[in-house]
Amino acid sequence: MYYLIFDVETTGLEVGYHEIIQLGACLYDAKWNQISTFLTNIYPEHKDRFSIPASKVHELSIYDLDEAPQLHEALGSFEGWVLKNINGGKQNGRSTLRNVMLCGQSVTTDINFLKTAYNQQHISWEFSYRVLDLFVLSNYFFSILRFNNISTPKSLSLGAVAEYFGFERETEVHNALEDAILTAKCLKIIMLNAKKFQISEEELDFEE
Repeated sequence: MYYLIFDVETTGLEVGYHEIIQLGACLYDAKWNQISTFLTNIYPEHKDRFSIPASKVHELSIYDLDEAPQLHEALGSFEGWVLKNINGGKQNGRSTLRNVMLCGQSVTTDINFLKTAYNQQHISWEFSYRVLDLFVLSNYFFSILRFNNISTPKSLSLGAVAEYFGFERETEVHNALEDAILTAKCLKIIMLNAKKFQISEEELDFEE
């Protein structure tokens, strides 16, 4: 299994109306070793659909995207990058994408944007339907720490979780690759530390 941690920046929050304008990702192997990273801007089809709140988050304007590839080119590059890294340098064999688990912070929204983009370009969705969500995992992980009287962050935002683990953004402006890398670092810590929580079958309690 491979872990594909990704993030998107969009022209707004409405899936199907707003569009992806930046896609960043990092690929990890089953032991959480980083394999490669990816970043591309994407030129939107509907230039008039930039929302002001979204623009304030990523600070990308239509002028910044002048030289960016169209959506079909960007998705081709993205998937080609994934396949090349999991197929030993070859870009064929899309069925191997089933061995790639998508991960992110509140990743459902990002997946919905990406799946919509795939549908718009008539590309079949081959990625694994198993996902890792940092928001969900960190909530559970920190609840275990609190039960053991260990301090935890007050928020489950990416910035708060990353800061707790000793990481931080270089700037306040969101960048898809930087956020993907931060998310990956946090997920790696949680997944590797999960091995330390051991319990015997006799200790399990399934009573309500």
